[in-house]
Order: sequence, then C-alpha cells, then structure tokens
Amino acid sequence: MQPRHDRDPGTDALLDLDGTVYVVDSRGEYSVRFAVRRIPPTPERPSGLKYSLTLHGPDGNRLVGFDNAHPMLKSRGPGRKRPSSYDHRHRLGTIRPYRFQDAATLLTDFWAEVDSILTERGII
Repeated sequence: MQPRHDRDPGTDALLDLDGTVYVVDSRGEYSVRFAVRRIPPTPERPSGLKYSLTLHGPDGNRLVGFDNAHPMLKSRGPGRKRPSSYDHRHRLGTIRPYRFQDAATLLTDFWAEVDSILTERGII
C-alpha cells in the first residue's frame, strides 16, 4: 500500500486527545480540555475535524478556546455574512478568525495561547 501524501500526520495525535482534561497549574485551578472527532469534510470544516480546545480558569469559565463549532459573523447588523470556514479562536471574551493549517499547528497555536494566559496571570 502506498502512503497517502495528503494526510495530516498530526491528525491522529489530535484525535487521541479527545476527551482528555489536563490540569496545567500546581494548585489544580486551571485546566485544558479537548473535544475532537473526525467528520466528513465540508466547505465549513474542510479539515474533516470538528474540534474544541479550551483553557478554563478557577471558576470554570473559558479563557482560551480554539474551535470550529459555529460560524463567526463577519459583521453586525441585518446584512451580516457568515464566513465559509468555522475555524476561530476565543481569548478572554473576544473572538477572532483562525486560519487552520493542520492539526499539529493547531496544537502548537493553542498551547502558545495557554502559556500566554498563564504567564499573564503569573501562574507560570
């Protein structure tokens, strides 16, 4: 059998994290959660993955999240349009588009945001 060159090698690692929760501080107050599953590729989710990677604070609120669970509105008002991709990131109440490249880059970008928040809060 020939190898598939279009396969994202980080996908299996990302899928293996589904359902995993990690405590990321010494007091046990901050945690990251992973929800990842394979789906048929669509224009909204061309990666063939539905994912949610989140960091939660001591009160359980989401501080950081990368997901493609819903579309991000491009503008406000009655003429607003929905983007063709659902990939976006949440950070302390703001939502920004996220350009999904591959699963390994998603994990790297997520952990960088987690480290950034934990550093800002003096946790690490």
